[in-house]
Amino acid sequence: MNIILRNELLKTYLKWRTYIGFIAIAVLVPLVEIALKLEGGGMVRRMTRDLSQDFIFVGNLFNGYFVTYFIMNSLWVHVPFLIALVAGDQLAGEATGGTFRLILIRPASRTRILLLKYLATLFYTFSLIVFLAAVSLGLGLYLFGSGDLLVAGKVLTILPGNQLPLRMLLAFGLATWSMWCVASLAYLFSSLVENAIGPIVGTMTVVIIFFIISNIQIEFFESVKPFLFTTYFNIWQLAFEEPIPWEMIARNGGILGSFSIGFYAVTWYIFVKKDVLS
Repeated sequence: MNIILRNELLKTYLKWRTYIGFIAIAVLVPLVEIALKLEGGGMVRRMTRDLSQDFIFVGNLFNGYFVTYFIMNSLWVHVPFLIALVAGDQLAGEATGGTFRLILIRPASRTRILLLKYLATLFYTFSLIVFLAAVSLGLGLYLFGSGDLLVAGKVLTILPGNQLPLRMLLAFGLATWSMWCVASLAYLFSSLVENAIGPIVGTMTVVIIFFIISNIQIEFFESVKPFLFTTYFNIWQLAFEEPIPWEMIARNGGILGSFSIGFYAVTWYIFVKKDVLS
């Protein structure tokens, strides 16, 4: 089992498309942070303009934590595309390359092979989010320093700097959990077709449509939103509420996990019944 998993990881990380996401993050995040550096903290000044007459803000609010929070808010809709590029190719790529029969003659069962390819997909997703965290937070702290975090939610909240490393760790962990749901959906679509383009386009179409419905303020959609996995994508933002709503995190995380398990269960059913012709 360990040998098969190692081989699946090698196959995943030897494909050029695996590194599109890493390259995109390595280029885009520094550009955003350099642009914010040149702007000189105008965003923070705009956020605190109405309060500056009544309150005095001290310390460095325009810091690496704030910039990382801003980047997470900006990119969390785009990261699913980078994940779908790889997750959508895991099974469809084998069909395209005509290697399904070869991998299925192994002593391992279809169920085990499917599971290990799925674990490789989840590991890729995890590694991409870790890379995003390392680049955005590492470069952010280098360029802007550290300090307290200004969070503009329903109320304006300032979180003390000594809490932020653990809150950032929690936020990126929850972001990984939600992106595993996207990876599971792309993996499902990958089992349906023999070309990786279909799963990528299909995943992004579903994510975009669901995301719009989840965030648009129309009464007609209110009854539908709880049944859309994109409704719970903002689970990572709960890491920056005061106090941290652990009960809501557990509930939303459980729902996202149920979606991921459901997507995988459907994938398993399709895969074990599939007639492999190439």
